[in-house]
Amino acid sequence: MGEKADVWQGTLALMVLKTLETLGPLHGYGIARRIEQTSGDLLSVNYGTLYPALLKLEQEGYITSEWGVSANNRKAKFYRLTRAGRKQLGREARAWDQTTAILARFLSPGEGRS
Repeated sequence: MGEKADVWQGTLALMVLKTLETLGPLHGYGIARRIEQTSGDLLSVNYGTLYPALLKLEQEGYITSEWGVSANNRKAKFYRLTRAGRKQLGREARAWDQTTAILARFLSPGEGRS
């Protein structure tokens, strides 16, 4: 199997929000593992990127956090999607759909030509 790719620029927040919407409260390691698993282990989540992204999402009000105990009995910060986060997830998902549709027009021969 080839080398894992890093998460694409600008998509980490969308993946975090969607992961929390799907699975409910998770700690950072759980979020990272779920993103990697969902990608079929083709993506690698850099923890030096993940935790600043989580902090930014929390400062923006899209997620909240509280300390708890993980499955392996360690203290961990658990993140949860807020109502504002659900709305932001919808906005980001629509923007991503639009972006991929635009790119598809460039990559499909004969598409979008007048």
